[in-house]
Amino acid sequence: MASMLEEVMINSRSHTEFLPIAQILEEVAAKRGWKNGLLQVVIPHTTAGVTIQEGADPDVRRDMAVALEKAVPWESREYRHGEGNSAAHVKASMVGNHLAWPLEKGKLRFGTWQMIYLAEFDGPRARRVWIGFQPLEGEAQSKMA
Repeated sequence: MASMLEEVMINSRSHTEFLPIAQILEEVAAKRGWKNGLLQVVIPHTTAGVTIQEGADPDVRRDMAVALEKAVPWESREYRHGEGNSAAHVKASMVGNHLAWPLEKGKLRFGTWQMIYLAEFDGPRARRVWIGFQPLEGEAQSKMA
């Protein structure tokens, strides 16, 4: 039996960055025949997350990174985790690692300015994104991979 989840790989390029992923998510939905329901997005990592934020002005992504760095500085003598990336773990916990978002006629239904981002806090790295789908009641089931 085919998996109910689709996995895609995304390569981050910076230590901290917010990568827009809506187009990738909609491509997966088209490939699987998902039309109307809730798209599930899971980031199976402890130093990256997923969030929804403004997509029109790239300064918002920069401001988010700056604010998170001020709230949780990369370096602190208080951290004890041996890998040296405690701040990334805390930021990922703050942002969260999953979300569900409406899919309508195969397209993500956003409010004005919204975008879905993979939030990288310990890059650059190759990151997995798991994508699932819950169809609306009465909708045909999706195609299996």
